[in-house]
Amino acid sequence: MRPTRLALALALGFPCTQAPAQEAPAKALGMVTINGGQPTSLPTQIPATMEGMDREQIERSINATDSADVLKYFPSLLVRKRYPGDFNHAILSSRASGTGNSARSLVYADGILLSNLLGNGVGGLSFPPRWGLVTPEEIDRVDVMYGPFSAAYPGNSVGAVVDYTTRMPTRLEGHAKLGYSLQPFQLYGTDASYRTWHANASLGSRAGDWSWWLAADRGDAESQPLTFATRLVSTGTPVGAGVPVTGAVPDRNNANQPWYILGASTQYHTVQDHVKAKVAYDFPQQVRASYTLGWWQNSAQGNSASYLRNSAGAPVTSGPISIGGSTFAPVTGADLPLLDESATHWIHGFSVRSRTQGVFDWEATASLYDYARDLKRQTAVTNTLPGAASGGPGTVADGSGTGWSTLALRGTWRPAGMKGPHIVEGGVQQDDYKLSYRTSTITGNWLADPGGALASDVGGRTRLRSLWGQDAWAFAPDWKAVLGARAERWSAYSGFTTITAAPAVNTAWPERTESHLSPKLAVSWQTRSDLVLKAAAGRAVRFPTVAELYGATSTTNSAFINDPNLRPERSWTGELTAEKDVGNGVARATLFYEDTHDALYTQTTFDTVANRNVSRVQNVGRIVTKGIELAWNGADVVWRGLDLQASLTWADSRIKENAGFVTVPGDTIGKRQPNVPELRASGLASWHWSERWTTSVGARYSGTQYRTLDNSDVNGNTYMGVSPFFVVDVRARVQIDKTFSAAFGIDNLNNRTYWNFHPYPQRTYFAEVRADL
Repeated sequence: MRPTRLALALALGFPCTQAPAQEAPAKALGMVTINGGQPTSLPTQIPATMEGMDREQIERSINATDSADVLKYFPSLLVRKRYPGDFNHAILSSRASGTGNSARSLVYADGILLSNLLGNGVGGLSFPPRWGLVTPEEIDRVDVMYGPFSAAYPGNSVGAVVDYTTRMPTRLEGHAKLGYSLQPFQLYGTDASYRTWHANASLGSRAGDWSWWLAADRGDAESQPLTFATRLVSTGTPVGAGVPVTGAVPDRNNANQPWYILGASTQYHTVQDHVKAKVAYDFPQQVRASYTLGWWQNSAQGNSASYLRNSAGAPVTSGPISIGGSTFAPVTGADLPLLDESATHWIHGFSVRSRTQGVFDWEATASLYDYARDLKRQTAVTNTLPGAASGGPGTVADGSGTGWSTLALRGTWRPAGMKGPHIVEGGVQQDDYKLSYRTSTITGNWLADPGGALASDVGGRTRLRSLWGQDAWAFAPDWKAVLGARAERWSAYSGFTTITAAPAVNTAWPERTESHLSPKLAVSWQTRSDLVLKAAAGRAVRFPTVAELYGATSTTNSAFINDPNLRPERSWTGELTAEKDVGNGVARATLFYEDTHDALYTQTTFDTVANRNVSRVQNVGRIVTKGIELAWNGADVVWRGLDLQASLTWADSRIKENAGFVTVPGDTIGKRQPNVPELRASGLASWHWSERWTTSVGARYSGTQYRTLDNSDVNGNTYMGVSPFFVVDVRARVQIDKTFSAAFGIDNLNNRTYWNFHPYPQRTYFAEVRADL
C-alpha cells in the first residue's frame, strides 16, 4: 500500500493541515503539511497510535462491498462480517475487545455517530455499527485511533475510534459502479452457491459557496446458512416412536461432544437500499455549515432446510426422529425457523465549523438516528416446514421508535497561532439513547398479521453529559505533552421490563445516575528526525447500555432478565510506542496494557434470593490484557511500485477476578477473555504495474480463541465455535480509459472453512465495473 503524506504524518503523531502542493512534510515535531485529500477529523495532536488509508488505496487493493471491508487489514482490527450486507452481526473488535463487545469501540462518518450504543454485541437484540450508511465509493479516507487517549471521546473509545471522511466535490462529477460476487459453499449437508449484486451511483458539484452530493446504493445479497439444527448424541434414547431418517451429519460441538447436524437455517436473502444527500455552504470568515440526510432500508428473509430424509426420500421437518436406532426430541420450528425482517432507518447530521487555523476555531454538531420502522417476524416453535412458508403462528418484534441523538460544542484555542507552544481544546456533549422493543405473538399468519398478545416489552433511556478539555503543550524542543480530562454524568431512566410467561415480570426500574472523571496523558519525544518515542495513558468509563440494563434475553423465562444495577466498566489503558521513518515507510512497535474492572459480559450464576441459576449480563470483576503490536507501512519496497502493509499482534488477555461463574464458582479465573486471540496478523501487498494496472494480495490470520468465559469451547472448528484462521485475498484492477475501470478479486482464495459461532464465507469471487465522469 502506498503511504500518503497524511498517513506518514499520522503514523509519526504530527498535527495535520492542508497546504499547497509544492510544500514538503517537515521532519520535526510540530507542523506537518499535507498535500491533497481530506485531513482526518481525529485529534492528531494526541501522540497515540493512529493508522489511515485513503480512497485510492481502497479502490486498488480491497474487495470492498461495504464500509466494514475497508478495515480488513488494519492492525489488530477484525469485523465479524458473515456475508455482504450483514446488517445485524458485523461487530468490530480491537486489541483488548472481542467481537461480542460492540460498545467498546466508536465508528463515525463525518462526525456523525454510526456506532449503535443502545446495546452491546449480538443476541436477541444486535447492535453493530450502522455500516450500511457509508458506502466504499463515497469514502475519501478512513482513520483509526487506538485506545481512549483523547478526552474528546467517551469511554466507548477504549478499544478504537474509526472515522470515515466522505467525499465532497469541488466540481461537477458523477460516478457509477456495478458489482457482483459469488460464493460456492459446501458444509455439512449444504452444497450451493450464493450471489450478491451491488449497484451504486452518485452525483455532486460545487457552485460558488454551495456544494452538494447525492448518492444511491442498492445491495441484493444471499448469505450462506448461518445456524444449524443439532442434537447431542448423548440425548438419544433406545426407545420411542421416532421416524427413521438418514442425512444427519455427525460432528462434534464446541465442547468436543458428539452431535448430529440435522439441517441449515438463517440463510438470508437481503435487499438493502441507501440514499444519502449532503449539502454544504461556506460563509465568510472560513465558516462552513453542512447537513447530511441518510435513508436506509433493509428487507431480509431467513430460510431453513432439513438434511433429514425418510425411507421414501422425502424431507423430514417435524416430529420425533430416529437416527441409527436412537430416538431424539422432535424437530420443531425452533430448529428450522423462518424469518422475515424489515427496517427503515433515517439519519440526520448537522454541523457548523470554523476552519481558520488561526487563534480560535469552533464547531457545533448534532445528529439524530431514528428507527422509523424495525420489524422482525419469526415462525413459532409449533409452526414447522413446509406449512410455515405460507403462514401459521409466529411472533413479531417491533423496535420502531428506537434511536439516539447527539449534540456537541467544541473549541480549539491556539494562543500564539499555529506555531505556539499550546493548542487547547475543549467542549461539552450530550448523547441520548432510547430503546423500545416489543415482542407479540401471532396466531394467524406470521408473515402479515399484526402482533396479538404481548410476549415481552423492554425499553428505557440513557443520557450521557460530558465536559472535556485537553492541552497539547510543546514544552521543549522535540517534546510534546497532551494532558486532558473528561468529566461525565450518566443517567438511566424510564426503564421497564415486561415478560408475560410464568413467572410473569412487570417492572418499572428506578432512575439512577453516576458521575466519573477520566484523566488522559500522552507524551512524545522526537529523538531524531526519523524516530519518535511516545507514551500514552488514559482512563475510560464505559457505561451500561439500555439493552444491558433492561433488555430481556428471553421472552419465556424470567431467569434471563438483565440487571438494572450493573456497574460501568472502568479501564486504565496505556501504551509505549517507537516509530521510525525508514525512508520508504514507517515501522512501529507498540507495547499496550489494559486493566478493566467490572467488565460487562453475559454469564450464569446462582441467585440465592430466587434459588435458581440466572443467565444475564453481569459484571466480571477484573480483566487484564497486555501485548505488543508491530506494524509496517511502506511504499516502493524492494522495487518501484510495490507497496507493503503488515502487522502482527500478540495479546495475553486474562480474567483475574470474577465473583460470578459459568458452571461452578471460580471456573473463569485465569481463563482468556472471549474472542481475543493470542496472535493475529495481517498483510497487504499492492503492485502498481503501470498507470493502468494494479494487483494486490492480502492475508489475514487469527490464532486460537474462545467464545465462553470459562474457555470450555475447546473445539473451535465447528458450529458455535471460534476457530483460528488464515485466509488469502487477491484483487486486480485495470483503468480501461479515463472513464471506465474494472476489477476482479477473490476473498478466501485458499477456501478456508472458519467460524465465529457462525461460519464465515468460503471462497468468494468478486467482479465490478466502474464509470467516473
